[in-house]
Parts: sequence; structure tokens; C-alpha cells
Amino acid sequence: MRILHTSDWHLGRLFHQVHLTEDQAHVLEEFVTLAREEKPDAIVIAGDLYDRAVPPPEAVELLDDVLTRLTLDLGIPTLAIAGNHDSAERVGFAGKLLAERGLYLVGTVAQQGAITLADVHGEVDFVALPYASPEAVRSALRDDAVRGHEQALAAQLAQVAGSATPGRRRVAIAHAFVEGASHSESERPLTVGGTGCVSAALFEGFDYVALGHLHRPQQVDAKARYAGSLLPYSFSEVDHSKSVSMVELSADGSVSVEEIALSPRRVMRVIEGAFDDLLMHPASDDYVLARLSDREPILDAMARLRRVYPNALQIERPALSRGADGPLPAGQDHRKVEPLDLFETFYQHVAGEPLNEEQRQEVGSAIEEATR
Repeated sequence: MRILHTSDWHLGRLFHQVHLTEDQAHVLEEFVTLAREEKPDAIVIAGDLYDRAVPPPEAVELLDDVLTRLTLDLGIPTLAIAGNHDSAERVGFAGKLLAERGLYLVGTVAQQGAITLADVHGEVDFVALPYASPEAVRSALRDDAVRGHEQALAAQLAQVAGSATPGRRRVAIAHAFVEGASHSESERPLTVGGTGCVSAALFEGFDYVALGHLHRPQQVDAKARYAGSLLPYSFSEVDHSKSVSMVELSADGSVSVEEIALSPRRVMRVIEGAFDDLLMHPASDDYVLARLSDREPILDAMARLRRVYPNALQIERPALSRGADGPLPAGQDHRKVEPLDLFETFYQHVAGEPLNEEQRQEVGSAIEEATR
């Protein structure tokens, strides 16, 4: 069975106040073309279809168009789960109705289970495990023992264990931070004050594990893989080669994977040097972060930079960063610090003492609630 694995579309994403919908539409057009040419037996989207729980209308329209073309026009069964950025209920809406047309949308824990597809070698069970916080899993499964993400995913897997048929090849679809994988700045943490990691050992018994959440394409172990995001969503991802994964699942359950690169409408890059020197570079419409070496003030720097780089989005001045005696370590950007750590630094700066463990838990709970 040939499976086209992708994830983390984040439709509706705003990047430094720039709407990326046109960029996403461009690369999804390439994705549809790839599906038409390669004719996979199934397409898997491992979460974060949208960038936020209530996506803008143009993001909904884009997803509707792409899924319609994949399932109705090309006739390819398509399976998608909710990620931590999605609204589980919105993703899963009309799931039973759409499944009759080959589109399997699994948003909530109540909808999770095995979806059976077949190739010339027989049937394959795709076990869809949508992202759910420990609180959501505890409530849905009425399991008071669930406290962390490891326990939550273990409980989800236990709940669906009976829905797969013994002897069939099995593919898991999950949205999680699996221990040992590399993350980047653009992923929203699954838990405040920690990583929310889960062990790859939870997926023992599956022939392939199609993962979403982390934006760098990477192999976690012999069977578990992140396809990565459609596009770079932070300047920390400029060295990522964005791709989708074409998975070959053999009759005996062995797996081979081919990365197929995607071509973005615009490249994201970091340029460094003296301001006047950067203005002498050839004009470019790429998304640019300019890291300036100048120490003296620069009048109207962004407007002048955009004469050469119309899509310049950010300027950094590392030479002017506060020293180590400031609230943050030298060169550290407060926008890249986790909210709990930032509050803890502020509290210590004002109160002259660190948060105690009880205070840290209270603040962490408040931040998690506000994020939800």
C-alpha cells in the first residue's frame, strides 16, 4: 500500500501579521498535482489542518477545495485527525457522512478507532488517534488515572485496541511530541512548563506510525515518522527542507519512505550584516529576517529595508541586546521564551525571589486555561 503522509498544514496562519493563505494554496496545488501523478492508495494528514480553533473563512474554503479534489475528483481515500491547534469538534463534524465518500475526519476521542482500507495484498487498519489534552482524555474515557500526555495517549491506544483486527497490517495516525524528536520555535507546546513528550514504545505493534506536530521532517525510529509542516512557520526553520512522505507498506508490513520536496511560493531566509551592505544586495520578495550588526541608531530601518526586500518581516539587533544583568540573558528575545518562564523571570526580578513549586503550578494552570 502506498500512503502519502503529510501534516501540520496550519491553514489560516499569520506570520508576522502576514496572511499565508496564498502561500499555502500554492503548495497545496503542488500537493494535489503530486497526488494525481503518484496515485497513492491513501492520504494521511496527521493533525493541525488549521492554525487555530476558529479559522478564518478563506482557510476553511481552501481546505474544503483541497479535500474535495483529493477525494471526489481523484478518488483517493483521505484520513485526517485533529491536532492541538484544531477544534476537535469542528474537524470531526459530519465525519460519518463524509466517510461514505472516502473522507475520514476524526476530531474527538469519541470518534477515534480503526479505519480499514485495502490494497492488492489485503486489508490495512488505520488507527486514528486525534490529539486530546490529558483533561479531555480523562473526561472522555472516564479514567481518573490519566494525568499526563503519556498516560493520555496510552489510554487512547488501550481504548481502540479492540477495533483493529489481529493479523492485519496496522498504521497509527497520531499528533504528539514523541521523545527523541527535534522541535522548532513554531510549534505550540503541548503543556506549560514541560514538553508533553510521549514514548515511541507506546506504538509497539504498528507497522507504521504517521506523526504530526513537529515541523521538521524526521524519522523517530524504524517505524515512526514526522512528515513535517507544509511550509516554514518560523525563521528557526530556514534550514528545514519541507516535504511530504511517500510510504510504501509491503505485504509483510515492512516499510520504505521517500521524501518528496515541496516548492514554496517564497523562501524564508535570514540575512546578516551591516545595514548599508544589506541594501546593496539584489532585490528579493522572499520572507526575510534581517540580523543587523550595526550599533548606531538607524532611522526608519524597516521601511528602507522593504525597498529592497518587500517582504522583510523582522529586524534583530543582537549588538544592542541587554547585558546579562537585565531581566533576560544577553541576546535572548522575550518573544521566544515560554510564557511560564517569562513570568517566572519577571516575578523574580520584581519580588527578589523565585516562584515556589505551588505558585509555579498555579501560574502554569492559569496559562494552560487561557491558551485553551
